[in-house]
Amino acid sequence: MPLFYQQNINEHTKIAIWKIEETEDFFLKMVPLPAGIQHPHKRLQHLAGRYLLAYLFPGFPYHEILIADTRKPYLPHEAYHFSISHCADFAAAIVSTKSRVGIDVEIISARVERIKHKFLHPAELRFVNAQSPTDALQLLTLLWSAKEAMFKWYSYGEIDFSEMLRVFPFILEAKGNMDACLIKDNMQVALKIDYKFFNSLCLAYTTSNP
Repeated sequence: MPLFYQQNINEHTKIAIWKIEETEDFFLKMVPLPAGIQHPHKRLQHLAGRYLLAYLFPGFPYHEILIADTRKPYLPHEAYHFSISHCADFAAAIVSTKSRVGIDVEIISARVERIKHKFLHPAELRFVNAQSPTDALQLLTLLWSAKEAMFKWYSYGEIDFSEMLRVFPFILEAKGNMDACLIKDNMQVALKIDYKFFNSLCLAYTTSNP
């Protein structure tokens, strides 16, 4: 069973990463396939993500999942708050019975260099540019992942990643956390982003009170 990583953050909130090595048939015995997904690998990613929901919380009502206009999956009565991410051969999920959550996984890649000016605030760019080339690429991937997790946590869309999702300088380590803030209209919400690197894979997630 390719469970890659699992952590019980507390009794209400759990997180896991699955390394996809199975065929569709393995997952289809457990969870339904969302309609409209044609690409074979994307089908596997979606199936693995939903499989993790029930893995973390047996009895998770994945048959009740709806998709919001912002493309965020949710449960109509929010018995569980959850977030799913896919990247390459990995799927990740975070589920909580108490807290709003957001998660993202990314493979460290130079491709993030091409879009850094679109998602980083000038202060964040200065923070990245002060790092060594190796650390800068790792940090760029992490900042993208952190902002994706924040975006999913917020869940209402219409977010400018560079201006509205802000991350403050921190010491880059293999595992740690960073202070962040969502700024929109007259709202300013402080968030804590936890992260962990697994060689070339980066995980970032955030939780807060609903």
